[in-house]
Amino acid sequence: MIILEFKLKGKAQQYRVIDDMIRTAQFVRNKTLRYWIDNQGVKLVDLYKQCAIMAKEFEWAGKLNSMARQASAERAIFAIQRFFANCQAKKPGKKGYPQFKKHTRSVEYKTSGWALSADKRCLTFKDGFAAGKFKLIGSRDLHFYAPDEIKRVRVVRRADGYYAQFCINIERTEESISTGKLIGIDVGLNHFYTDSNGETVPNPRYLRKSEKALKRLQKRVSRKKKGSSNRKKAINKLGRKHLHVSRQRKDYAVKTALCVVKSSDFVAYEELQVKNMVKNHKLAKSISDAAWSQFAQWLQYFGKMYGKTVIAVGPQYTSQDCSACGNTVKKTLSTRTHICGCGAILDRDRNAAKNILAKGLKQAGINSNTVGHTEINAWGQNDLYSLVVTSTSKSTG
Repeated sequence: MIILEFKLKGKAQQYRVIDDMIRTAQFVRNKTLRYWIDNQGVKLVDLYKQCAIMAKEFEWAGKLNSMARQASAERAIFAIQRFFANCQAKKPGKKGYPQFKKHTRSVEYKTSGWALSADKRCLTFKDGFAAGKFKLIGSRDLHFYAPDEIKRVRVVRRADGYYAQFCINIERTEESISTGKLIGIDVGLNHFYTDSNGETVPNPRYLRKSEKALKRLQKRVSRKKKGSSNRKKAINKLGRKHLHVSRQRKDYAVKTALCVVKSSDFVAYEELQVKNMVKNHKLAKSISDAAWSQFAQWLQYFGKMYGKTVIAVGPQYTSQDCSACGNTVKKTLSTRTHICGCGAILDRDRNAAKNILAKGLKQAGINSNTVGHTEINAWGQNDLYSLVVTSTSKSTG
């Protein structure tokens, strides 16, 4: 499944209609959740039936396409299923009890209620709201995909306009070139990441760089009268700035992950619990600005696309254990150099990256010390033995 995004170009009146569509989708989602709360033990199938009942009870809800109403109900159903799954798994802490939404920003259609023009440059909504025809602005071409491959169309409202996302049911694969390189990656705040070969990638800190501008825009919002048009304009400018920072962060994570996957045949990285780490109020802003979760997601995505092996390993003791002898060397966060009694002296992050690589190889069923007995062909091109020997000889040399 891939997602192609285009900006919608239309008239101001059409955008107001999209706002009505989004509010209706939010209503259907919240109404479905309310029915589940008021009728404990109701089957999830009965929640789908509420879509048709709402269409008869509320005339304006009936304007939304039937499949779009089902997609909105599915959002509540997925939240309910996730809550039950967390309860059954005995997840520690909050289980994620479904909540009502107040600021929904999207509406989702399935295979009906919309149509593409013959040249696939325009999108028309054909349900009761009759939002009309929008021009699609983007660099991607929908001509490469058959109409039946487009399973969903999602309309998203952002600070800088309205966008259409096409969910296309195909598997994206790319030809890969074997590099014979195996690396472990340790993400951090001083550097975006440090690999097991000692190479570092700088941390851009986009939020920190834009902090002064964000504070200035936030002050402008607070000085405007509530409910005034000037306040709405100030809020929009603030939202655009936040959107710009988030796009910078995502772009950096995507390009860095792509570079890592294309340049390596085996990648091991830390599977960090970022949600727990941001509870540290002293580091929460820096951790959020680093976008470790996005980076990990794109590593996995590009790994599948290029047929490379990408493994997430637990971060336990990767910073404390010595990568040379395995002994534990206690360190505080301020200690940036790993010094062990065995004579190993190296950067703290590189030591962690070496441990992460060793864990990843072990998790993949490979012993770097006895790789001569391994004949696993992980990439369908080269014998894994030669890859591991090349990597370990370079790192120990």
